[in-house]
Amino acid sequence: MELQIAGVTKESVVDGPGLRFVIFTQGCPHRCPGCHNPETHDPRGGKRVDVTSVLQMIEQTKLLRGITFSGGEPFMQPKPLYSIAREVKSNRLKLDVVTYTGYKFEELLTMARSSEDVQLLLTATDILIDGPFQRGERNLSLAFRGSNNQRLINVSRSLAEKEIVLWDEATIKRFYMQ
Repeated sequence: MELQIAGVTKESVVDGPGLRFVIFTQGCPHRCPGCHNPETHDPRGGKRVDVTSVLQMIEQTKLLRGITFSGGEPFMQPKPLYSIAREVKSNRLKLDVVTYTGYKFEELLTMARSSEDVQLLLTATDILIDGPFQRGERNLSLAFRGSNNQRLINVSRSLAEKEIVLWDEATIKRFYMQ
C-alpha cells in the first residue's frame, strides 16, 4: 500500500506531545491562506512511498512518544495512514497518534458514516487537532496549533462521551507523565 507524502521529520517536539515522527501528507483541499505548509497543497506533488518503508523509518527512530499525521490533509488518504497507525499502536511499538486536519471533528463524524477508512483513522487518532488555520486567529502561544479556532480533541473520550472533550494544558501534562 502506498501513500503520497511531502516528506517526513524523524524527530519533532512541536507537532504534538513528546518526541514525534511526523508524516506530512501531500494534497489538501482546504488551502488555508497563511498555511504553514503550502507546498503540500497540490495532490500531484510530493512522492509516493510504501507504507512498509515508512514503518521501517519509524521503527528505526528511537525514543519516540508518538507519530503525527500532518499535511496536506491526512483524511484525503485515510486507508494507508490507518495502516500505519494500527501498526505503531500495537503492543510492539505502543506509540500514540496525533492527526492534524482542516476538517472540524463534527465534519469527520459525518464523513465517517460513509467511509470506513475515515472512521478507522479517526478512531486510531489519540489527539485530533481540527479546523482550518485562520490567519486572523493566528496565535503563536498555543500548544501544537496555529490559530485560536483549532482545537486539541481527545478522540477516544469524545467518541465515548458523545461530546467533544478537549485536551487542555493539565491533560497535556498528565499525558507526559504516563
